[in-house]
Amino acid sequence: MKQKHYLELIWWALTILIAVAVLFPIYSSLPSYRFGWINIIYIITFITVSRYIFLLQHTFLAHIEYLKVIFVFLCIPAVFLLVQELNLFQTYIDEEGVDALVGSLPYNKRPSMLAYIHNEMFFFGVGAILSCVLFPFRLILSIWRGRNRGTV
Repeated sequence: MKQKHYLELIWWALTILIAVAVLFPIYSSLPSYRFGWINIIYIITFITVSRYIFLLQHTFLAHIEYLKVIFVFLCIPAVFLLVQELNLFQTYIDEEGVDALVGSLPYNKRPSMLAYIHNEMFFFGVGAILSCVLFPFRLILSIWRGRNRGTV
């Protein structure tokens, strides 16, 4: 069990490192980036939930059934929140225009930064949403396996 906790800490450190690396170009160019917190949530959710989907047997969650049931029900509002925030991002771009997002940058750097922000936000946003949709099914399968076969 101790190894699982160390592995979990390593994964969280790696997740934070990836989030910092992905968001560094944005924050170094746009210190007042409006969608920073939801972007961090997308990155952490995508990496963590995807990891739990594929590596559930190697996590602390593997044999804690009541926590799995809680996560099944928590995924429902999480999906709605993630979809709503991605929709707000797209609506902001459509209504306010690209200048509202990258208007403080020099003109020659705007297209590349806008493409980076858009692609990164949608990659991690859609990945987080899909992971949260699939995660309850993986947890239900794990609960069933635990009760009927004794495995995860």
